[in-house]
Amino acid sequence: MKIAVVGLGIIGGSFCKALKKYTDHYVIGINRTKSTLEKAYSDGSIDEAGNEKSLEKADVVILALYPEAAVNYIEKNGKYINKNAVVTDSAGIKSDICPKLVELSEKFGFTFVGSHPMAGKETNGYESADSDLYKGASYIIVPCGADEKSVKILSDLALEMKFGMIKISTPEEHDRMIAFTSQIPHVLACAYVMSPCCPNHKGFSAGSYKDVSRVANINAKLWSELFLENREPLIRELEILRDNILSITAAVKADDKEKIEELLEKAHNVKEALGE
Repeated sequence: MKIAVVGLGIIGGSFCKALKKYTDHYVIGINRTKSTLEKAYSDGSIDEAGNEKSLEKADVVILALYPEAAVNYIEKNGKYINKNAVVTDSAGIKSDICPKLVELSEKFGFTFVGSHPMAGKETNGYESADSDLYKGASYIIVPCGADEKSVKILSDLALEMKFGMIKISTPEEHDRMIAFTSQIPHVLACAYVMSPCCPNHKGFSAGSYKDVSRVANINAKLWSELFLENREPLIRELEILRDNILSITAAVKADDKEKIEELLEKAHNVKEALGE
């Protein structure tokens, strides 16, 4: 197939590199910054440095852009997309972006299937792209009413790129779970490093500090957009986290060792039952 990847940051760049390493598909890179396109072409990550008119020959279009930018890109350039093409996004929130892209797919005639690669790094940009970023990772597909053939095209493509699991979801389930598995850890990490103790952590910190603080090296522009797009599920999870922290806080204030043990044991049992 001919696959167009729009946006060559860490996500799009990693798609390009994985496609070139593990498949025989023809990869068209499209990016606003010309120097990044030239770099991707020179290092063999793409077969062609394309533009919006290159969309006409693509069988699959991967939008590796911020959610709002992805919608804006299709509004402007959807007219170039082949009507037999499958278009997918890579956004971390689905309830907001999926209806907009479905509507645009109906307007321009292509098929839209939502997706979300569950992988990343603390660094961004094409320089951080990695052909093995997705190796063993989960690839979430949100069909949004698309036909089984189109969903299978994306599923097979993800497995070719060495994703380890395909998860089919609705926008609502996706966003509810992402609030818990991804957004809450980022909130927690950011809140944690804002302690006045953080600048003096060296010499006092080991694995626990690293584990909790790792994702505080955050892309503020992207994550603030994702937080607001997933406002209600995130608020629900924040309230659950707040209540659990307050329960432990109250037990510590009350010098209630039995209650502290009860709460910690409850958490231990949950984690142990998951076997991971």
